[in-house]
Amino acid sequence: MSALKVLIQAIFFVLLASVATAQEATPQPDRSATGGAQTLEDILARQRGEQIDDSFRRNLTGDPNNAAGLANQLGTLGGASDPDLWRALRYDSANITASNKGQAATVLIQDGGMKWLEFRNGPLKTWGAYLLGGTILFLLLFYLIRGRIKIDYESTGYTVERFKNFERFGHWLLAISFIVLGITGLITLFGRKVIIPLLGKDAFAPIAEASKWVHNNVAWAFIAGLIMIFVMWVWHNLPHRTDIKWLAQAGGIVGKAHPPARKFNAGQKFIFWSCILLGGSISASGIALLFPFELYMFAPTFEKLNAIGLPQLVGLGELPTVLAPHEEMQLATAWHAIVSFVLMAIIIAHIYIGSVGMEGAYDAMGTGHVKEEWARQHHSLWVDEVKPAHDPKPEDGTPAE
Repeated sequence: MSALKVLIQAIFFVLLASVATAQEATPQPDRSATGGAQTLEDILARQRGEQIDDSFRRNLTGDPNNAAGLANQLGTLGGASDPDLWRALRYDSANITASNKGQAATVLIQDGGMKWLEFRNGPLKTWGAYLLGGTILFLLLFYLIRGRIKIDYESTGYTVERFKNFERFGHWLLAISFIVLGITGLITLFGRKVIIPLLGKDAFAPIAEASKWVHNNVAWAFIAGLIMIFVMWVWHNLPHRTDIKWLAQAGGIVGKAHPPARKFNAGQKFIFWSCILLGGSISASGIALLFPFELYMFAPTFEKLNAIGLPQLVGLGELPTVLAPHEEMQLATAWHAIVSFVLMAIIIAHIYIGSVGMEGAYDAMGTGHVKEEWARQHHSLWVDEVKPAHDPKPEDGTPAE
């Protein structure tokens, strides 16, 4: 009995091995009768849940020349079908003609759009809200702990001209336009999730339309303000050795020390270069969105980054250098929003310091003149530079004794 049992097991294993070998050696179905399209065997295998290689479908577009004879056709007459057409549209291999001669006119389906939409409605909104909300919460806690930074020196009754009228104009042009752009941009991004549930679609529609129009047109004021402050203040915002000491003492914001500074301290220089670099990037991507499919920035940028090896250094591998027109626009919208969130968080901190966070700071841009004691406390080196050339003006017309 044991010998018989061994013989039966041996036969079973031989048959099993034969079946496995036959399955491995099974050739791909003959698709000549369908012009290269899927066959009945492909369909049945997929219905049985078997793993099949359907890579042949990606580059498949119907070709009437491949059609089988009418008597032998399993597929469509003429060798082309609606699935073939949609597959060709999806993989951008269809021969499309359009009255609009732009590069994007013949791209009717683009898979990357779903990834962009998921990012926009998911991580972008979530982390953007966390960043702005976290910044406001941090500043509130900081104010409760640190309080307002007071002027330590006794009043002299004199003021010093901090900014001229045209400097203040450039600052407020940039500041007000950025606030308007930030609000309208947030309405556009969060309107569907936040405003529509509160007000309804009918009420949100004119708000969205007005926000879009305002955003597109106020953008030019922002760019003008950006150019103005760069021309006026770039030389004052170059790095200086005094910035090291200012940073070491945290500018007097933490603690009681007030390190010497020139016209702009290290913190203000950080704000300035954040506006120039991040604001410039926002402006460039915004212009690309204002004139869609005209300005392509990302493919050339990726090519330069790959050349210097930066993406590879941080583990991203080589970035794609061939992008569809729609991919360029999707990257532009994502970058535009990401950088805007970062700059909004920085500007919120700047607004805090220039208003409730520091006594006397608002006067610099409010009236253009600051108290002499404030200037000496926060910008002592600058006061020493300007006092010989500009006599201080008393606040009430009578200098203090």
